[in-house]
Amino acid sequence: MIATLALDRIETGHKRLVGGKALTLARLMREGIRVPDGLCVTTAVYEKFVRTTGLDTRIAMELGRLPLEKMRWEEIWDMALRIRNLFLNTAIPDPIMEKLLPVLADRVGPRPVVVRSSSPQEDRAGTSFAGLHDSYVNVKGLDDIMTHIRMVWASLWSDGALLYRRELGMDMQTSSMAVLVQVLVAGDRSGVAFSASPDGADHSIVESVYGLNQGLVDGTITPDRWTMDRRTGRVLSHSPANRESAVREVSGGVASVPLDPAEKTHPPLDEPALAEVFHLAATLEKIFGRPQDVEWTFQNGALFLLQSRPITTIREDAGGPAPWSVDDKRPWYLSLKRSFANLKILHQRIEGDLLPRMAAEADTLARCDPGSLSDTALAEAIDARMHIHQHWVDVYWRDFIPFAHGARLFGQVYNDMVKPEDPYAFTALLGETRMTGLDRNRDLQALARHIRSHPDLRDQLESGQSADLDPAFNARLDDFLTRYGDLTFKAVRFFKDREGLIRLLLEMAAQPQPPEAADRGNISDLTADFISRFPTDRQAFAREILEIGRSSYRLRDDDNIVLARIEAQLIKAVDEGKRRIAARNDMDTSALTPEQVLGILSDPQAPVQSIARQKTVDEPVEHQARPDLAPRAIATVDGDFSLRARQIIGQPAGQGLAVGSARVIAAADDLFQFKAGEILVCDAIDPNMTFVVPLAAAIVERRGGMLVHGAIIAREYGLPCVTGAADATNLIQTGDHLTVDGYLGIVTIDGMRTSDGNK
Repeated sequence: MIATLALDRIETGHKRLVGGKALTLARLMREGIRVPDGLCVTTAVYEKFVRTTGLDTRIAMELGRLPLEKMRWEEIWDMALRIRNLFLNTAIPDPIMEKLLPVLADRVGPRPVVVRSSSPQEDRAGTSFAGLHDSYVNVKGLDDIMTHIRMVWASLWSDGALLYRRELGMDMQTSSMAVLVQVLVAGDRSGVAFSASPDGADHSIVESVYGLNQGLVDGTITPDRWTMDRRTGRVLSHSPANRESAVREVSGGVASVPLDPAEKTHPPLDEPALAEVFHLAATLEKIFGRPQDVEWTFQNGALFLLQSRPITTIREDAGGPAPWSVDDKRPWYLSLKRSFANLKILHQRIEGDLLPRMAAEADTLARCDPGSLSDTALAEAIDARMHIHQHWVDVYWRDFIPFAHGARLFGQVYNDMVKPEDPYAFTALLGETRMTGLDRNRDLQALARHIRSHPDLRDQLESGQSADLDPAFNARLDDFLTRYGDLTFKAVRFFKDREGLIRLLLEMAAQPQPPEAADRGNISDLTADFISRFPTDRQAFAREILEIGRSSYRLRDDDNIVLARIEAQLIKAVDEGKRRIAARNDMDTSALTPEQVLGILSDPQAPVQSIARQKTVDEPVEHQARPDLAPRAIATVDGDFSLRARQIIGQPAGQGLAVGSARVIAAADDLFQFKAGEILVCDAIDPNMTFVVPLAAAIVERRGGMLVHGAIIAREYGLPCVTGAADATNLIQTGDHLTVDGYLGIVTIDGMRTSDGNK
C-alpha cells in the first residue's frame, strides 16, 4: 500500500491515489511555481481505514436507509452528521498510524499545517467541488493532524457533497478521499484570481483581502476587486472594499480580527503585486490550456500558489458555449448553508428587527375588525393583507430558512469538540430555550388541569352548558383565545370559536397530566463542559455559536407562529368577504380563493373563475404539487388479495418505542378528532398544530430531519419520533395499528382497518 506521497514525488499516474488537487500542485511545483511544501495521504489509506474498521458497511447501511432522491435536505444532513460522527469516534488502527506518523513527523514536523481534501472526483472535467469538502487551517501537532485527516475523510459524505454527486450521477459507493497536508504559509495578503471572468466577459478578475484566504472564500470578508484586460493586464477598474477585519492565525485555528488603521485605508495589493498575481493566473492558463480559478497568498513579499482549478461556470457568449461551460448547480446547494459570520448577521437582523416587526404588523392588523368595513374597504384590506402576508413569506424563505442552519452548525461544532457517541446529543443544549408553542401548550395544560380538578365544571362543559361558566374560568378562556386564537393550519383558523377549544380541553382533561418535558440532565453542566473544550481565546466563539444555535432552534417554532398570526388576519378578512358574498348571492363560498373573494367584492358582477389551489407556506411553491409515490395497496392478477406495506423506514428523531392507533392529519378537522394515546401521522408538524402533541403516543412525519419542528417537540415531551418516513401519509390510514421505533427509525403497520372499520 502506498500510504503517502510527497508533493515533489507525485506523477501523472498517481491521480487515482492522490486526487486532482494534489496532482495539480505537484505538476506546478515541477513547472517552477512556488507551492507550500507537503505530502498527500493517499486514497489507499482511506480505503483501508473504512474497510478494516467496518465503516464501509455502516456507511452503506446509512445510504441504503432511503433512496437519496426521496430524502429532503434535512434528512440528508442528518445522515451526513451520523456518518461524520462515525469517523470522529472511530480510531485509526495502529498499523495505519505506524505508516503515517513517521512520514508526517519528518516532512512537516511541529510546524502548523493546512489539512485539505483531494478527492479523485474533485474538479473533473466540467465540474467543481469547490467548498463541498472540508479544509482546516493552522493545525498543530501529529495528534491534531490525524484527527483532522478523519474530518476531511468524513466531509466526503457531507450533505452538499452527497447532493452534488447525485446531481452528477456519480457512484456513491466507490467514492474515496486523499488528504493534502501542507505547511501553513501564513500570508499577510491573500486572494483569488480568475484568468477569465466567470461572467464570460473578455477580462480577468483579481480579488484580495488582508490575512488568510478563508474569510474571502467563505464570504465573511468582502475583498477589494480589480477588473483587468485579459491580454495586457491593464487595470480597467478597482472596487475597494469596506476593510474592517482579516482572518489570521489564533491558537486552535483561525479567527477574524480587526485590521490596523493603515490596512483599513490602503488596498491589500499595490501595482507590482497586482501585476504578479495577474501574471501567475495567465501562466497557469497557458500551462493547463483553459481558464483558471487561482487561490494565492503573499508571505513576506513572496507569492505562493495555494490552488488552481479550471473555471466551470463561464457563461455562453454570442459565438456559442466555451468548451469549459457547464450547468453548475452547486451554488444552489451551497446557498442553503451559511457561515458563522453570516449567521451572526442574520441572528441580529431576525431577533432585533424582523421578528419584532412581524409581530407588530400582526398586532396592527388585529386591531382592525373586517366586519366594520364597507365592501370597498374590505376589498382594500384583503388586497393589503395578501401583499403583507406574501412579503413576510418571502422574508421567511430569504432569512428565516437559512438561519435554521445555525442549529446544524452548532451540532457539527459540538460533535467535533465533544465527540459524543450519540450524534444528536447536542440537542440537549439547544432545548434550553423558551418557545412560543411550548408556552401555549403549558397554558392549555393549566386549563385542562383546572377542568380535571373541578368535576362540576367538566360536567357543565360536557353537557354544552358553556354560557354560564364560572367568571374566573371564563376570563381564562377568553385570555387564551386573545393570545392564541390566530393559529392557522392549511388556511384554516383553529380556535376561531370557543367550542373547538373546549372540546380539546375536555379531551386533555380526561387524561393524566403528561410530563412537561423530557429530562435532559443538568444543562448548566453540559454547557460548561462544551465551552471548556475550547482554548481560552476561543471560548467567546463557543458561547456565540451556542447562542446562535439556540436562537435558530427557537426560531423553528416562533417564526411560524408569528407568520400564522399575519395569515390569520388575512383569513379573517377573507372569511368576512365570503360571508357577505354568500348572504347576497345564496352560494357556497367555502372554496373561493382570496383572489376570487377580492375580485367579487371589487366587482360584484364578475364571474367566479375556476377554483385555484390554496398556497401554503410550509413548502416552496415548486414543491407543493407532490404526487403520491406509491399506492396503498397493489392488487394481484386474480384480484383475490393485495400486498400492503408492513414497514416504513425513516430517520430516528426521538428515542423510544410506542404502539397505538394512527391518526393521519390532512386537515384542521383531523386535529380536533385526535384522541389521547393515538400516533400522530402527518406530512410535517406545523408549530401551530402542536397543541395536540401532549396527547400523542408518538409522531411519524413524511418529511424529516432531526431538527424539523416535529422532532423538536417530540423530544420536549419524550415521545418516540420517526421523520422522513417516505409515503407515510399515503401508506398509513387513520385507525391502523402502528409500532413506532424511535431508536431505529422504523414504523411497523401491525394491522389495518378495512372499509367496514374492522381489522
